[in-house]
Amino acid sequence: MPMLREKFTEALKTAMKAKNERAVSAVRMILAKLKERDIEVRPKGLVEGIPDPEIVQMLQGMVKQRRESIELYEQGKRPELAQKERDEIGVIESFMPKQLSEAEMAAAIKEAVAATGASSIKDMGKVMGALKARYAGTMDFAKAGGMVKAELGVT
Repeated sequence: MPMLREKFTEALKTAMKAKNERAVSAVRMILAKLKERDIEVRPKGLVEGIPDPEIVQMLQGMVKQRRESIELYEQGKRPELAQKERDEIGVIESFMPKQLSEAEMAAAIKEAVAATGASSIKDMGKVMGALKARYAGTMDFAKAGGMVKAELGVT
């Protein structure tokens, strides 16, 4: 699998050739954020920049930011700006690993509960830790938290 950095470069070239201004803008924004993060970690000895798992986390943060902006734009009756944010989310998500469906999440949670021997809400941390170790980047942990509580019998 090619590294995410290479995918960004290829996507930028493709978008420029296709004259897709929204995609060009979104990929350039991703590259700018990536460069910013790379510069932040240089003093820590990471001269090659941040690794792919951290890039995925960065992308997740960017998507979350845009979702919050969409809400605000819709409250402010600015549908054109909300649509721009949705378009950017589409471009950003194209670089992210496929997210688990609700059914896949439920199965993964059942498996994690069984593997950790969790039986009450006190064990939620163990279950979430096991899920994060195995499904980082592919699971919505905000949604998973509620599903774990339900699985452990807490409402």
